[in-house]
Amino acid sequence: MNKNVIVFYVKEWIDEEDFETFLKFAKYLGKDNRGSKFVIDVNKLSQSLRDKKLSSADVIDLMMGYEIEFVNGSLEDVKKLIASYTPTVVFERGLDGVYLRPNFYISDLIKDLREKHIVDYDREKKVFRITKPMYFFDVLETLKRRGVEVENRTGIEKELKLPIRISFKGSLRDYQKEALDAWRSNGFKGIIALPTGTGKTVIAVAAIAELSVRTLVVTYTKEQMFQWGEKIVEFTDIPKSFIGFFYGDEKRIAPVTIITYQSAYRYIDSLSHQFSFLIVDEVHHLPAEKFRFIAENTYAAMRMGLSATVVREDGKHVDLFPLMGGVVYAKTLQELADRGYIAPFKVITVRVSLTEEEKKKYKELMDRYRKLALGREFQQILADAKKGDASAMEALKIRSEIRMLIANAKQKIDAIKKIVEDELEKGSKILIFTQYIEHAKKIAESIGAQYVIGELDEGTRKRRLEQFKSGLVKVLVLTTVGDEGIDIPDANVGIIATGTGSRRQFIQRLGRILRPLPGKEARLYEVIVKNTFEEAESRKRREALKMLFEDLIAIGEAY
Repeated sequence: MNKNVIVFYVKEWIDEEDFETFLKFAKYLGKDNRGSKFVIDVNKLSQSLRDKKLSSADVIDLMMGYEIEFVNGSLEDVKKLIASYTPTVVFERGLDGVYLRPNFYISDLIKDLREKHIVDYDREKKVFRITKPMYFFDVLETLKRRGVEVENRTGIEKELKLPIRISFKGSLRDYQKEALDAWRSNGFKGIIALPTGTGKTVIAVAAIAELSVRTLVVTYTKEQMFQWGEKIVEFTDIPKSFIGFFYGDEKRIAPVTIITYQSAYRYIDSLSHQFSFLIVDEVHHLPAEKFRFIAENTYAAMRMGLSATVVREDGKHVDLFPLMGGVVYAKTLQELADRGYIAPFKVITVRVSLTEEEKKKYKELMDRYRKLALGREFQQILADAKKGDASAMEALKIRSEIRMLIANAKQKIDAIKKIVEDELEKGSKILIFTQYIEHAKKIAESIGAQYVIGELDEGTRKRRLEQFKSGLVKVLVLTTVGDEGIDIPDANVGIIATGTGSRRQFIQRLGRILRPLPGKEARLYEVIVKNTFEEAESRKRREALKMLFEDLIAIGEAY
């Protein structure tokens, strides 16, 4: 008998349905005192596998479910025969990514994946390669759906479970539950867009507890990193030893690892396969060329992005959708105010003038700037300066002088002092926002306040924030480091000393003072110099607010 022909007896009675299944891959040769005799029919086997009438598991499970005696061949021979006729792709991890090694002609089957640059062909190595780790599980699942047997030899698992299942100890507001449901319904992927101070972090912590898988949390600042650690401990029963911080000199990998954008960018290649769930805070930063590298080179199939303002002025927010799974839930300040989840607020514009000496200096600088600009828009001047254009570089220098002159205008500093004095008498806790480090120092010195800037050492920054939170300090001056990632729940007054026309920045600053407390009314002051560029920036901020929250805002004049 040909040794390649596999003949076997089924030594017991065969169920009618199972008999029909045997006939899909074998010929029935009759019955004698040894049982029912069959021979594997390779034509039937290959056809049934190709038409998806059978899977390899169906054949093996059926044969293992009966007492079988082989006349020729063995169960291992059956498995090898099935493998040779089953469209199979082996996934292997190499130095430059994951390779696909098919045992059949696969080009037509993955034509769409190649057109989308999800998979490409390495002519030198003669293998297909997944272009970015973020596509790994999508490609694997796609091939399975298309009837291909997948053998994953990469060691990369979709769900790296935590050693223990953790529980969520908090309670979610109705909109937080809605957000979590929307994210869950989207296959555990997507971006949640909610205003500052509305508990986005708590939603993500609930997701960490629900999944209980190894999680990587990416934050924009070190302050955010530690706040995330505190929130996870506060709202779950996770042991503190399960939380690791990865930044600067401290690089501890733990079941839940919290990392800054900068460190994630540098080390994601070595970290990416160790986590199943990726959370990106302040996700609007992700489309930047440097930071999108983090999402693209992470294998995690489960992803959550968080932001108060997903929309970017440069339009790159559309790049977030393929990186994180699209926006699955969003609510505006007005919608949450209607539900009583943010404090009522006023935006108050305080207009001041330049002194005669400041006006003279401002006019001189503006005349010089216009001559150097030669009618060019700012973005063009910026681009020309990067190319080494001397007039453009000088124009940028003068522009910076103009902005500093306006920031340090005497009446502006005086107005900030008066607002602070009046609000302190009311018992307010005040945040003052500025764009510039030296300006922050000058304001803090003039009113006897603390400041927080990026160049402060970690210990000093943390101590000053804690003093403000505890009420020991009532006024805190912040540079743009305060626009994101600082958790100050009971501040009720904000003062914009200098800013931009950016909708995102304005809403983030407003959001810092909107956490609801009984009887609280938040007030955001913008102090602007009349007849300067600050009036145009103020108009941009107002236009954005009117568009989003027209029925909610009380706009006033003061001083």
